[in-house]
Amino acid sequence: MGLLSKKIDRQIASYQRELIETHYREVDNMYRQIRGWRHDYRNHIQTMKAYAAAEDWDAIRRYLDLLDRDLTTVDTVIKTGNPMADAILNSKISLAKAKGIAVTADAQIPVRLKSSEIDLCCIIGNLFDNAIEACEKLPEDQRRIRVYMDMKNTQLYISFTNFTAGKKLRKEGGLFRSTKGEGHGLGLVRIDAIVSRLGGYLSRNSEDGAFTTEILLPQV
Repeated sequence: MGLLSKKIDRQIASYQRELIETHYREVDNMYRQIRGWRHDYRNHIQTMKAYAAAEDWDAIRRYLDLLDRDLTTVDTVIKTGNPMADAILNSKISLAKAKGIAVTADAQIPVRLKSSEIDLCCIIGNLFDNAIEACEKLPEDQRRIRVYMDMKNTQLYISFTNFTAGKKLRKEGGLFRSTKGEGHGLGLVRIDAIVSRLGGYLSRNSEDGAFTTEILLPQV
């Protein structure tokens, strides 16, 4: 039991380093892009004024199309109000989209969390990893993940849904069976342990076409 506990601790430490060294850096880069776009705003206006003075309307249309694409990229960045949550969410959304998975995300964290940000990111990261892996088994046009986070009174509510093309998962011994093979159930164990330690609530539900995990974490 001691060796297993040490192995789990090493894996947790490795995951925490990944969060801090990779995901936080990625969201920091996104924020720099946003600040850069704002800084360039005056230059964009001056350029379009020059095109307008020359009555080069085609050039203005092309320039506006370029700006529209840039702004769309900026607007896809999730901004919850919590930098660490932003880091993991944006990193995982980028990964999901690279795998042809459509992601709908509505996430707000308007208060300073009582729980550790590392705990929160372990929960989000594992939920996203599980959802991505499940979606990869589906045809690309059916790959969808829905994420919702917000405060419900004094609790942080987290909901993850991935669609399963009508396949209902089976429970074994009161738990949903992992389909990822030996050694890949650690993520579920980590989520359960964190929610239990924080005095929260967790529910998993498999209905035809969707698998949903809901979590409530007290913040008082």
